[in-house]
Amino acid sequence: MNANTPITEKHVDFYRENGFVQVDNMLTPDELDQLREYLEEAMHADSDRSVKTDKKDGLYYRVLNQKVNTWRDHGGMGKFSFHDRFAQSALALTGANEIRFFHDHGLWKMPNDSKPTPWHQDTPYWPINEADKGMLSIWIALDDVNEQNGCMAFIPKSHKLGKLTGIDFLEPQNIFDYVEGGQLDDRKPVVVPLKAGSCTFHNGLTFHYAHANMTDRPRRALAIIYMPDGITFSGADHAITHSLNLEKNSAIKGPLFPLLATRDS
Repeated sequence: MNANTPITEKHVDFYRENGFVQVDNMLTPDELDQLREYLEEAMHADSDRSVKTDKKDGLYYRVLNQKVNTWRDHGGMGKFSFHDRFAQSALALTGANEIRFFHDHGLWKMPNDSKPTPWHQDTPYWPINEADKGMLSIWIALDDVNEQNGCMAFIPKSHKLGKLTGIDFLEPQNIFDYVEGGQLDDRKPVVVPLKAGSCTFHNGLTFHYAHANMTDRPRRALAIIYMPDGITFSGADHAITHSLNLEKNSAIKGPLFPLLATRDS
């Protein structure tokens, strides 16, 4: 394994078999303190460069107070959104030759009975043609997370079912209704509590869920989405790409989608 990543062969084997993996202590204590400060500032910045998905007290806000591409509001966030350790880890887990950045997002579950994030896959929301080419996310906990404040849960091996359908987070459908007879009957959800500074990676096709936050403090996380180089644009509307005039079926690349890690680096 690359010395720049904590990923071991055991991590790789587990990820490829199950579609997700937990990696402890991805951040140093100093990095965790710094990321908390930077992301807090970015989440409160008033800017049209990032995308805030709902206003305070909106229906979606109760599921997620989310801001996409925080790095465009805060120079310090670039240190983490483009962090070599994270990107090298994504490269190792996927086995890709090159990894590009797609976008980051701050994910706050607000306190006092927020809504859970329903079971879903990520890939149906992305404007890409290659659903099965290994796009993935890192989800970094900025606070200790458990079932009381919004930790994640995953269905092992669900990434092997392929792309199903996008779920409406406000009036969610049951994604399991789209699974053909019995394929997940023996797959129980795996709940993944984390210490602050630890993370999970998950494939864009893996079924995942986040519990509601029942505490009196926000549950803070940073997610970063990576794509193997060569992923192409489907033409579908997306907050990150809709104003970029990307050509349909062309590779997603350019200044907002930098190459972060290569097999030779």
